[in-house]
Amino acid sequence: MTERWKYQFKTGGFWGIFMIVFTTVFALKEKPLATQITDSGFYFRAVGFLLFGVFALGYSSWKAKIKRESK
Repeated sequence: MTERWKYQFKTGGFWGIFMIVFTTVFALKEKPLATQITDSGFYFRAVGFLLFGVFALGYSSWKAKIKRESK
């Protein structure tokens, strides 16, 4: 696995997991945790957060890192 993909998975994966936990905790006022986890929308959002984090945020973060290092 290339250095770029490792970086993208690390940074984007962290953001995705953070957002999953944040939205779950924020929604605890409305729905209990067991109800949230059994809902299929939870898994759809989780996959969406992870994919967006790895591919969009991870890639833009990688580009910014390369730009910083080249200066």
